[in-house]
Amino acid sequence: MAHQDDINLMAHLMRRAGFGAGRDEIETRVAKGYDATVEELLNPNTMPAVDPYVLLRHQPAALLPGGQPPMGNVNYMYYLVNTKRPLQEKMALFWHHVFATGNSKVDNYDQLLEQIDMFRNEGMGNYRDLLLKTAKNPTMLFWLDNNQNHGTAVNENWGRELLELFSLGAGNYTEVDVRECSRAFTGWTFETKIPRLPYGRFPWKFEYRPEDHDDGIKTFLGHTGNFNGEDIIDIIVTQPACAKFICRHLYNFFVADEAQVPAWPIDPPRDPDAVAAMAAVFRATKGDITSVLRTMFMSDFFKNARYKHLKSPAEVVVGTLRLMGGFEIPKPGYGELSMQPSYMGQDLLNPPSVEGWHTGAEWINSGALMSRINFVAEQVGNTDMPGVKSIVSRLKAQGSLAPEQMVNSCLDLLGPVEVGPDTMKELTDQVKEWGQVRWDTPANEQAAIKHTGELLQLIVATREYQFA
Repeated sequence: MAHQDDINLMAHLMRRAGFGAGRDEIETRVAKGYDATVEELLNPNTMPAVDPYVLLRHQPAALLPGGQPPMGNVNYMYYLVNTKRPLQEKMALFWHHVFATGNSKVDNYDQLLEQIDMFRNEGMGNYRDLLLKTAKNPTMLFWLDNNQNHGTAVNENWGRELLELFSLGAGNYTEVDVRECSRAFTGWTFETKIPRLPYGRFPWKFEYRPEDHDDGIKTFLGHTGNFNGEDIIDIIVTQPACAKFICRHLYNFFVADEAQVPAWPIDPPRDPDAVAAMAAVFRATKGDITSVLRTMFMSDFFKNARYKHLKSPAEVVVGTLRLMGGFEIPKPGYGELSMQPSYMGQDLLNPPSVEGWHTGAEWINSGALMSRINFVAEQVGNTDMPGVKSIVSRLKAQGSLAPEQMVNSCLDLLGPVEVGPDTMKELTDQVKEWGQVRWDTPANEQAAIKHTGELLQLIVATREYQFA
């Protein structure tokens, strides 16, 4: 039998490097070992990819640009729930947050899904390559108006956000740098779309127009030359501020909640040594994200950072659906499931601004909290769900359970979830009203199953459950 400390550590890893895992998967991974599991997660191509044709057979409109609920959300939720490459999908979500691009302006879910797919394929590779592909991504070019950035009329929107939010952070460049950077990206645009009728939509494609590019000499971050956009990116990725900025983002997303990005020039990192260690690897490997992730997951600061990260709405919804099971087929109702993160404050594929979502405690307000609790309680209270049946089966194997044992077992099998003494007392007092849990007769078993669902609902309504 796996040691409880190993179970706890593996559950922590899977919550952060993925979207959680049921007890069967956790025990299988514990048997494989923590180091081996990290390596498997860091090498997603060793696991099968999501089959898009299953999605299209059941939801033929899943690649269409609109609809209600938006088919882009249905498509994205299906991948999140069914991936066998959890870290790859988590990294795509991470980059979607950092390189925030929204349908509120793009108005093409198919283009946003193409961008997400780029994050899947490139998000664990070299940061410089990812940044260059993002700079050439038509969705981003339109989102930040670089199609309106001309050699004779410079638009600074992309250049400013590239420096402030995508690579260096405020305070590490000047207004002159913004201007010179923007000049270097003039002429970077996309081809005009072919009219959709009669054949349907055609994707945007990157286009470089040399006649629209500013060929003048530029001075950027202390370097002078006839720079194009690729030269600017080459200069950016060598800046010490770049390594620190990206690694602080990774720390905030995977380890423990940080202050919001606009406060970073003022507020130091929560753990400066941890960010510095990750940044050192970033610089030594010239921006290899997999190497940085390996350093992070193998570190003591990661292993000891349990329950220091407030779950995002996507983590709440996707983690619950994966734990409960039964969502492998995108059956009717998937559309409503795909909108659940939006009700909690995270409209996937449609962040509120280029700054992305505010994380940590800012996920929570009275409405968002009720949406979280109601959604998860509805799922775990359904004792017909495969995930609940698995928990019931394990409880039954333990035999008759006193109230304290029942609470501890459910907390363990649902997470493990760690709760404070006050919460433990409230949960135990409720189970005491039901009496000892027995499985010896059909009537007692039926009551035990019913009470299991009710206890799970109480657990997911606790404050502690909102943390990962």
